[in-house]
Amino acid sequence: MRKKSFFIAGIIIILDQLIKIIINNNFLYGESCIIIPNFFKLTKVYNNGAAWSMFNESIAFLIVLAIIALVFLIHYEKSFKNNKRNLLAFSLIYGGLFGNLIDRILYGYVIDYLKFIFGNYHFPVFNLADIAIVTGVFLLLYAIIRGEDKIENCSR
Repeated sequence: MRKKSFFIAGIIIILDQLIKIIINNNFLYGESCIIIPNFFKLTKVYNNGAAWSMFNESIAFLIVLAIIALVFLIHYEKSFKNNKRNLLAFSLIYGGLFGNLIDRILYGYVIDYLKFIFGNYHFPVFNLADIAIVTGVFLLLYAIIRGEDKIENCSR
């Protein structure tokens, strides 16, 4: 399962980095392009922290944390039932973690660009890597709830 996970993660990393390059080269910092009025726009921002700017200015800590998470997940993946959902879950998390890790190492921040507005609430700006991580985590939580994270369940 691990080789397939890394292949799919590679596709996610490439897409994430390509989109970030396009946004970075075509938008000024803070510049927006309205896609759906009062709902969705592309907005280029730099995030020096993690989700919702937590651990702001803690780049070294976030780099180390991402590497530890990757090592743990690579080891932990072996204990999950080998199915397409779990393969996708790990692939999404690996791709998202690597995508944002690349930004932190190269630039010292993460390039975010997706901005959603719900009435008066402006959701924090995020990117494809963030979507991949969150989706992958939810899929893994579902697998854990189903008991697919134990070796003895792999022979079903």
